[in-house]
This record gives sequence, structure tokens and C-alpha cells, in this order.
Amino acid sequence: MTDLKAESFTLVITGAPYSSQAPQTALAFAKAALEQGHRIDRVFLYGDGVYLASALVAPPSDETHWPRAWSGFLEEHAVPGIACIASALRRGLVDESEKQRYELAAANLLPPFVLAGLGEWVEGNIKSSRTLYFHAGN
Repeated sequence: MTDLKAESFTLVITGAPYSSQAPQTALAFAKAALEQGHRIDRVFLYGDGVYLASALVAPPSDETHWPRAWSGFLEEHAVPGIACIASALRRGLVDESEKQRYELAAANLLPPFVLAGLGEWVEGNIKSSRTLYFHAGN
């Protein structure tokens, strides 16, 4: 049996929770990768994937709360969770800084997610040995 070198991954999620399987599939992959000794460098949310970082999601009690599941995973494993700022602002997701900047009524970005630009995606592509995309599938 050959010894496989540990890989590092940047995960890009573009599918929204509750309307695609992208966040669920990505979380299952991330957990399995860590169990196999690999590393997750960062999770980058883009397009509708930014809805995964919303603090205002309230699914029925018999459904998985995907934003909380991801938030817990990121905190437990000290993995940075980045929501594309342009995608987030278009979809009404803001942190405290953007709330003040645009004089909005409230901030709704779920910690530990942060807003950042595409530079974070580029850095993930450079730093990680692999970048995997989890799309909505439509």
C-alpha cells in the first residue's frame, strides 16, 4: 500500500443551503478529508453560497441548520470561512462594518464567517494543493 501525501484544500461553495446540496456535500467532504489527515485551508462562499453565512436562517426544527453546522465546523477546526463581499452585499448579507458604511438597520453575518474579496479565492488557489467547487447543480 502506498503512502499518500496529505493534501490541502480550498472549498468554494456556490450553491445555497436549502435549494441545493452544495453546502451539505462540501461539509461531508471537509469532515472526511480531515479524518484522512488532510487540511482545509479555507472555505470561500460565492454567489448564492453566501446565504450559508446568514445569521437570519431559521429552518424547521426537524431540518439541519446548515449555517450553524458550518459555523461550528469552522470554529472547531480553525478554518477561515470567507463570504465574497460583492456576492454578499447583493444578497443583503452584511457585517457590522458594511452596516455602518451603508447606513443599514442591522448586520446579519454569522460568525466566524467574514466578508472579503476575490483575493481570498486567488490566495486559496495558490496556497492549497487543490481547490474544489460545490455548485448548485442547475
